[in-house]
Amino acid sequence: MGHAITLQAEDGHSFSAYEAGGADLPYALVVVQEIFGVNDHIRHVCDDFAARGFHVISPALFDRAQPGTELGYDKAGIDQGLALRAQIPLEKTLLDLRASAAALAHKRGSGRSKPGIIGYCWGGTLAWQAATHTHDFAAAVCWYGGGIAASRNETPHCPVEMHFGGQDSSIPHMDVTAIREAQPGIEIFVYDEAGHGFGCAERSSFNAEAYLLAQQRSVAFLEAHLKG
Repeated sequence: MGHAITLQAEDGHSFSAYEAGGADLPYALVVVQEIFGVNDHIRHVCDDFAARGFHVISPALFDRAQPGTELGYDKAGIDQGLALRAQIPLEKTLLDLRASAAALAHKRGSGRSKPGIIGYCWGGTLAWQAATHTHDFAAAVCWYGGGIAASRNETPHCPVEMHFGGQDSSIPHMDVTAIREAQPGIEIFVYDEAGHGFGCAERSSFNAEAYLLAQQRSVAFLEAHLKG
């Protein structure tokens, strides 16, 4: 089980985060929330990665708009999450992601490689934007990031892997095709029978088969690019 910590971004903003695992583990990873906050599901994701050998920090990105926010997977949660996301500029969110990477580096000491980053839904898009807007990460994994297509022509500064659901009504097939065409060097996996949020067991769209395969691929990708 992990625990709550407090971090500070470069602009002085203090925010909460969930930390799992310790600095003695082989790999370091920033886990980026969906639009539902750092809730029970995201904490479970962090704990699972810690059990697999990752020292994890997941920043509470909504703290810039409404500290302590944890939302459910119903319409009210979706509406509130979208409203909160709209209040936070990308450049501010990137400061929180960079602060999380810096905290991992500080805790782990010199001579260790940069952390990886993995995100889901909004976090999937943010993982892509962290890869293209910063040099703080050694690898990025993006699960069903709906905003990636709009910035598909940007240049990533680290290896990237992406995962999409073939039945995701919020991310058209043409968007995934456009990303493939713009980024031929990125491995993109599509799970034909999966919808949006297929990796979250608390959602009706959870697809165990797609989740297990995507998780296996994600862990292998991260282990290959994170050198301890």
